[in-house]
Amino acid sequence: MGDFTRELNEILALVSVIDPDEIGTGTSSGDTVDMRMFRRVLFQLAVGDLASGATLDFKLQGSVDGNDPWVDIAGKAITQLTEAGSDDDKQVFVEITAEEANAAGYRYIRGLLTVGTAAGSVCMLALGDVARYEPVHEFSLASLDEIVA
Repeated sequence: MGDFTRELNEILALVSVIDPDEIGTGTSSGDTVDMRMFRRVLFQLAVGDLASGATLDFKLQGSVDGNDPWVDIAGKAITQLTEAGSDDDKQVFVEITAEEANAAGYRYIRGLLTVGTAAGSVCMLALGDVARYEPVHEFSLASLDEIVA
């Protein structure tokens, strides 16, 4: 059984975002996450309306020191979302554990979103779980404005 006395905001930290917006063609990366701080991180992609012909790709990348080069992590990419495939208003999860990142040789990870052909309304949030230190909210992004529990 788990510890049901703790609130989720005491367990999860907001560790990476791509702000919700109408994003034009190109690539956007989320904030860098130090996997030594968490046992696992869940990346959540939320897609709104996609323009005609739009494509969205999302994958995780790793880095040894949090700087270039960033390298794609095998098995951590979504199936492309498309306007033609009726992928408006869909959500996707991509999860990685510290063990997976470490096995691939990376301490730092980030999410990389690529919008092709036409714009799309999209955002990405990543939540770190099982933090190495507490209080967990100390590891949330400074842009986290408020916690109501």
